[in-house]
Amino acid sequence: MLFEVWAPHARDRVTLELNGTGHPLDRDPLRDGWWTGTVPATDGDRYGYRLDDGPVLPDPRGRRLPDGPDGLSAVVDHAAHTWLHEPPRLRLRSGVLYELHVGTFTPEGTLDAAAARLGELAGLGVTHVELMPLCPFPGVNGWGYDGVAPWAVHEPYGGPAALKRFTDTAHGLGMGVVLDVVHNHLGPSGNLLPPYGPYFTDTHHTPWGAAVNLDAPGSDEVRAYFLGSALAWLRDYRIDGLRLDAVHALADDRALTFLEELSAAVDELAKEQGRQHFLIAESDLADPRTTAPRALGGLGLHAQWNDDFHHALHTALTGEAQGYYADFARAPMAALAKTLTRVFFHDGTWSSFRGRHHGRPVDRERTPAHRFLGYAQTHDQIGNRALGDRLSATLSPGLLACAAALVLTGPSVPMLFMGEEWGARTPWQYFTDHTDPELAEAVRRGRRREFAAHGWDEAEVPDPQDPATRDRSVLDRAERERDPHRRILAWHRELIALRRTLPDLTDPDLGGVKVAFDEEARWLVFRRGDVRVAVNLAKEPAAVPLGSNGRDRVLAAWEPTEPPAGDGLLRLPAESAVVLADG
Repeated sequence: MLFEVWAPHARDRVTLELNGTGHPLDRDPLRDGWWTGTVPATDGDRYGYRLDDGPVLPDPRGRRLPDGPDGLSAVVDHAAHTWLHEPPRLRLRSGVLYELHVGTFTPEGTLDAAAARLGELAGLGVTHVELMPLCPFPGVNGWGYDGVAPWAVHEPYGGPAALKRFTDTAHGLGMGVVLDVVHNHLGPSGNLLPPYGPYFTDTHHTPWGAAVNLDAPGSDEVRAYFLGSALAWLRDYRIDGLRLDAVHALADDRALTFLEELSAAVDELAKEQGRQHFLIAESDLADPRTTAPRALGGLGLHAQWNDDFHHALHTALTGEAQGYYADFARAPMAALAKTLTRVFFHDGTWSSFRGRHHGRPVDRERTPAHRFLGYAQTHDQIGNRALGDRLSATLSPGLLACAAALVLTGPSVPMLFMGEEWGARTPWQYFTDHTDPELAEAVRRGRRREFAAHGWDEAEVPDPQDPATRDRSVLDRAERERDPHRRILAWHRELIALRRTLPDLTDPDLGGVKVAFDEEARWLVFRRGDVRVAVNLAKEPAAVPLGSNGRDRVLAAWEPTEPPAGDGLLRLPAESAVVLADG
């Protein structure tokens, strides 16, 4: 078996330590900084690299870390896995995504336990399961955004073999799998890349410290490292797409950016495999160039999360106006209307949260709607609240139904956060399992200080290191069998079925979306082709002037609702939603 490692920081020698035996590696004469050697090895063999006289370190490209980030790597023979199902041919345009955290989706917190529940999601109508990060991190429980080994799978989740079984199960049910990957930083504990080479640079600084080296000396190999990791998920695990965490935090001053390079490589792999691979960006820039084609000067990513739609919807539903919600809360129905038709609320407008103008307009005539994801809840927007409270903690079932209607029939590709489909009451809180006592205490104090500054009693803020914080965040499926959860679940299933059967609801034409609203009466209606969707967020019934051709049909309604009468008014019950069709 060929062993190779990029270790330009090694002065004189690199030794492969395999099953307790040392094997000197040779410098690669054709690749500066690379060391190689061929040694017999089989699946599961433990190994690491010793640089000069230093300690044995895990392989930066190791596919498995059976003992965690500080332990040795293990050989993974990808060819040994027998796949049972071919990946389905799915288009993001007609997708319904479902964000899932493996550690809290089931009490067991494993990929195999999650796979056993995938039939529920297929029955709901979900097309793609979006897994939160799976790379190894210290301890057992965590969100996954402090991973330190971008080529490996967290062992407590089941390791590489379990991820293959998960993907295969999803494909057998006709669903795709999206994996959340983090390229903008590595976790604060267990990061053993610096001894090998210049993986990080002081040229830029990020909220997490030194930046990943994408543009300083040595960055060619660092870019190849992260690009290779991304392609490995798509190739070796048959993942269908990747969600790229916080791409705005990728410090990269090169003419050809890492994101352009990555999107080109993913497109090429998709062409080779005859599949529909895609990249979804999380970006704070409100910039349509993120998803514009590379040939037109864009980065070429295939879609991006749209937090502006979330913020508008959240303020309209809750009335919250703190922090970045302030601008949206001034006229929330108008903000919601703008994000339904023009995508970004901040499209060159003043952002009081940032203290500057922000964003760029979307060309609605040239940009398809499926370049953007719309959602009412995500791991960020729930978990980064002090108590991790979902919308269901404060909103009525009727308002939850309105949120579902706007997300699942809106122009953007819809995404749900696990449990949202039945209005789960379990919180989703911030939890960690740092094995370094000093780091654990720093995270605990930092979390409490952060929310104390916003008026919270520190004693109310959950301790991230307390196992009970994770346990509280595990879904309670027994809720599904009780009202109002059962009714909310049926409503989601009905709306997703409409999206699947009505071509107007997956029409990519943003310019064709028409919206009317009343800020004071708190109703909004939008049209997509022959389909009209109306929501009433008020506590009183609303008379919505729709007009009538006498052929309107109610396709779905949260509360019993009749089509517009001869006066053209739709009489919509309080806190309810309806989907109608012309003719």
